[in-house]
Amino acid sequence: MFSSLKTMFLMRYLKEFYRFLKHVLESRELLFTLSNTDFKEQYLGSYLGIFWAVLRPALFIAVIWFIFGIGFKSKPVNDGTPFILWLLCGFIPWFFFAEAVNKSMNAIVSNAFLVKKVAFRVSILPLVKILSTLYIHIVFVGILLFIFILYGYYPTIYWIQIPYFIVCTIVLTLGLGWLTSSLKVFIKDIGEIIGLIIQFGFWLTPIFWSINIIPEKYHSIIKLNPMFYIIEGFRNTLIHQTWVWESSDLTIYFIGITMVIFVSGAIMFKRLRPHFGDVL
Repeated sequence: MFSSLKTMFLMRYLKEFYRFLKHVLESRELLFTLSNTDFKEQYLGSYLGIFWAVLRPALFIAVIWFIFGIGFKSKPVNDGTPFILWLLCGFIPWFFFAEAVNKSMNAIVSNAFLVKKVAFRVSILPLVKILSTLYIHIVFVGILLFIFILYGYYPTIYWIQIPYFIVCTIVLTLGLGWLTSSLKVFIKDIGEIIGLIIQFGFWLTPIFWSINIIPEKYHSIIKLNPMFYIIEGFRNTLIHQTWVWESSDLTIYFIGITMVIFVSGAIMFKRLRPHFGDVL
C-alpha cells in the first residue's frame, strides 16, 4: 500500500512538473519581459541605475573579504582552503535563496492588478520575482569565480555543475514561492513568520561554521535543511572538486524534499487561486 501511494505521489509530481514546464515555455516571452521590468524597477530613478546591480555585490564581497581576510585573519579550513573562499561558497547561494523566497512570497499581493485579469497566468508571478533575483545572483557567482581564479583555483570541468545547483535552488524557491505567496493573500503574518525562519535558518545552516565541528549524531538533522545540499554542492564543485553523484544519498534526499515542497506549493496555489481576486 505504501509503495502504491508513493508511486501515485511521484506520478502526480511528474504531472505537475510537466504542466509547469509547459506553462513556462508557453509564457517564456511574457515571463522574461516581466522579470526584466521587475529588475529594472528596483533601480529606476537612481543616478547609477542598473549599475547598482553590479556595485552592491562587488562592495559586499569586498567587505566580507576585508573583515575575514584582513581584519580577523581567519585561518584556512581543515583542507587548507582560504576561509574567505569557503565562506563565500555558503553566503552567495544563501543570499539568492533568501532574497528569492522573500520576493516570490510578495508576488501576488504586490501585483493585485494582474491577478484580477482573467486571462493572465498568475502562477508565473513568483517565478518572475525569482528570475529578477537571479540576475543579481549571476553577478555574485561571476565575482565568486573571479575570486577563486585570483586565489589560484583555475576553472575545471567540475564548474559545469554550478548551473545545476542554481536550477535546484530555483525549483526549491518556486515551490516555496507558490506556497507562501498564496498563503500571504489570506494570512498577512506569513511574511513575519518566513522572515524569522530565514533568519534562524541562516545561523542553523553551515555557512559560517563547518558541520564537522558538531557531533556526528547531529549531522542527519543538519542535512534535513535542503540548502545544506546547495551550499555543500558549491563547495564540492569549486573547492573539493567532486561530482554530484558522489554524494548520491544527499542528492536523492534533496530531490525528494524539493519534490514535496514543489508539489505542495503547486497544489496550495491551485486551490487558493480562485479566491485571490475576492481578497485583493
